[in-house]
Amino acid sequence: METGGCRMGGAAEPAAPAMITLEDLDGMPEESPDSAYHSNGSSLEEEAAERMEDEEQERLLSYWQSVGRGHQVDVPRDMAEPIQQLTRNNHPQERQAIPFTLIQRKEKLGDLLYEKRQYGKAKWACIKMKEKQYEQSICLGFMKLMRYICEQNSSGLYLGITIPIVTVVHTNESQSEITPLVTVAYYLPEVLQDEPPHPFDSDIIIEEWPSTIVYSRGFRGITNEDSIMREINLLAEILESPELCLQDTFIIAGYTNPAAANRHNEIWFLQRP
Repeated sequence: METGGCRMGGAAEPAAPAMITLEDLDGMPEESPDSAYHSNGSSLEEEAAERMEDEEQERLLSYWQSVGRGHQVDVPRDMAEPIQQLTRNNHPQERQAIPFTLIQRKEKLGDLLYEKRQYGKAKWACIKMKEKQYEQSICLGFMKLMRYICEQNSSGLYLGITIPIVTVVHTNESQSEITPLVTVAYYLPEVLQDEPPHPFDSDIIIEEWPSTIVYSRGFRGITNEDSIMREINLLAEILESPELCLQDTFIIAGYTNPAAANRHNEIWFLQRP
């Protein structure tokens, strides 16, 4: 999942301590003035590094809080560390894509209409949300999953990012709008599939999803009740046999985090078992 491009402006660093060779250290008494100066210099460097760490956390937290206000979501202070950790580890080469088998690509005049894929049986960390607005549900659900990913789990380790983060949505009986209850889900990395770390948050449940065939179509921008229904209707018109898929359950796959402006998303139709 991508995070906002928020970088910290550099504060002036303290002057570096004088260079001391290994030979100098061997010949020094433990309490020599030079040794004390070197120790003090190291302490100053550590303090400066801690200050920079705190400033980076504050800057990233402020950015997410600003974005959260736009979605009427409060980003609490205890999200500072998970946000910083996720940002630092958010490099393309470190993101694990959810594996799938491509069955078919449907194109028209060079444009991709949809892909038919098969996803294998796998374990996911899932949380159900039911806020007034879809954007609030996915933002709050994603923050809870971020805490789980960023060490708030039984292993005490950073678990790593997998993409996409998905949201399961349902439509009402008339299929005219999506219902408030959604499930936000994080695919557990391959190395954790056999023994997933236990979440500290009791709202997060580890589920095993069966192998599924999906029909996927990409779109960009925000995801809300209107845009999701638009994409559902569009893919239903494109598919040759939409009746082969579930009619009231769909998945929104997000490749960029909810704070991003121009998100990369997909709508997934699920083929009936």
